Amino acid sequence: MQLIVVSGRSGSGKSTALTVLEDAGFDCIDNFPVNLLQSLVDNALRDPRQKDSAIAVCIDARSRDLERFPEILLSLDRMDVECQVVFLDALSPTLVKRFSETRRRHPLTDQHTDLRQAIEAEAGVLEPLSDLADLTIDTTRLSAQELGEMIRLRVLGRTQNRISLLFRSFGFKHGVPVDADFVFDVRCLPNPHWIPELRPLTGRDQPVIDYLSAEAEVNRMFTDISGFLNRWLPSFADNNRTYMTVCIGCTGGQHRSVYLAERLGVLFSTREVDVLVRHRELA
Repeated sequence: MQLIVVSGRSGSGKSTALTVLEDAGFDCIDNFPVNLLQSLVDNALRDPRQKDSAIAVCIDARSRDLERFPEILLSLDRMDVECQVVFLDALSPTLVKRFSETRRRHPLTDQHTDLRQAIEAEAGVLEPLSDLADLTIDTTRLSAQELGEMIRLRVLGRTQNRISLLFRSFGFKHGVPVDADFVFDVRCLPNPHWIPELRPLTGRDQPVIDYLSAEAEVNRMFTDISGFLNRWLPSFADNNRTYMTVCIGCTGGQHRSVYLAERLGVLFSTREVDVLVRHRELA
């Protein structure tokens, strides 16, 4: 039996994720009570017709007994259930903007709590799920279509028993991605931005690639990052880690971080992992 628990703060894209899973053949249930999760699994496993079923449930701030989730998840680990917890989140200002645009009511707002306060409080309410997430996705800069693609590639497209490794470039001036497992700051490296003919290009363009690959500091940084990941990825895999998001950041997210994310993606695509490369600041 395959079970995917989708969670996250309101406005982060949970409905989109459930729609993608439903299109992929999952039986999807929104606003599922935590205290019924064990019964759902027990009933499915008792029915021979459902032992190979695929179910996705959304558990969020509307659900009661969230503090029981770690206990229930531990019990599922002892059963014949392949369970993944996918947690969606975005920066608070983005969530406020999304609610303002849709004019929906946040589930935690009341006469004493405004929208911004509710969104901030929701993070604490959902800690029992966010702390145990196998995969966290930052939807701040993702459209619904891009989030759908991310779910299809990382959740549905993952090879069983292999780590899904995402390299994401970003610019520090736009904030650090909230879903990063590791963040490597490469702002100390030579910057193509200061070379007029390279400024309008990106780290995927050959002139920038040629410039950065000729710099000894860039090559040392690449060797250090790849060496660290080569050393520790097997340990994470042995600890049943399913997803890793490695974020490479430079100032604007155009040149150095893009180049290194691409280069690391090429290297690790030859390993026993599923590799994706994404660039947050590139259109």
